[in-house]
Amino acid sequence: MGIRFILMVNKQGQTRLAQYYEWLTLEERRALEGEIVRKCLARTEQQCSFVEHRNYKIVYRRYASLFFLVGVDNDENELAILEFIHLLVETMDRHFGNVCELDIMFHLEKAHFMLEEMVMNGCIVETSKSNILSPIQLMDKTS
Repeated sequence: MGIRFILMVNKQGQTRLAQYYEWLTLEERRALEGEIVRKCLARTEQQCSFVEHRNYKIVYRRYASLFFLVGVDNDENELAILEFIHLLVETMDRHFGNVCELDIMFHLEKAHFMLEEMVMNGCIVETSKSNILSPIQLMDKTS
């Protein structure tokens, strides 16, 4: 499948956005998020951005006060996922203007919509920022 889940977490470890592409119970999600967030936040800047956890490979990157964590299959290309994270941040930056934690909190539906435009069933389907943002801009014009 590829991507199993995408998390956006602040420096205190609070999940601000979670999108899963496989079925997990709420308890499993909560436990998985707690373990992964603790593991990634404990790492230093000098360590690489890839962590293996259970049957996932976690690729993460920190932008300002937000950590973007992507859980993928073990055979997925880590550098491609890092590039995907960067594209996601650039897309959010273009829409929100230097995206921050508050943008995600107050516009959660738009953040989810961007993810849904980019990823379908765990596969990256769109990488054009203008194609990702055009439906959101149309919704903004009509409201």
